[in-house]
Amino acid sequence: MTPGQQPVTTSTGQDGAVASGNHQPANLGDILERVLDKGLVIAGDIRVNLLDIELLTIKLRLVIASLETAREVGINWWESDPWLSGDTTRIQRENRELRARVEELEAGPERAAIEDRHRD
Repeated sequence: MTPGQQPVTTSTGQDGAVASGNHQPANLGDILERVLDKGLVIAGDIRVNLLDIELLTIKLRLVIASLETAREVGINWWESDPWLSGDTTRIQRENRELRARVEELEAGPERAAIEDRHRD
């Protein structure tokens, strides 16, 4: 080491990465890549009480991760959500079928009454 030169120290973090004593600022892209790779969970509860009476409870759960990381931990709700997958025609078809079935069921007692009158 030459005079005036600062020693460089190194340490190993929990993830096995070697960090040097010369800290350089991480850019936003590096931070975002690490967060998406590892995932980030933010959880919190908000409670509104009045005289020990709970009026409102809001539970907040926020998960920030890449799609690959989310799939690895079993989160994949977007794959089956028809509004996100663009399968709205299936929803519309099911909706029409259900409406027709409800009309049939609602008309059932009326039809039975009409048939009974014709039999008499």
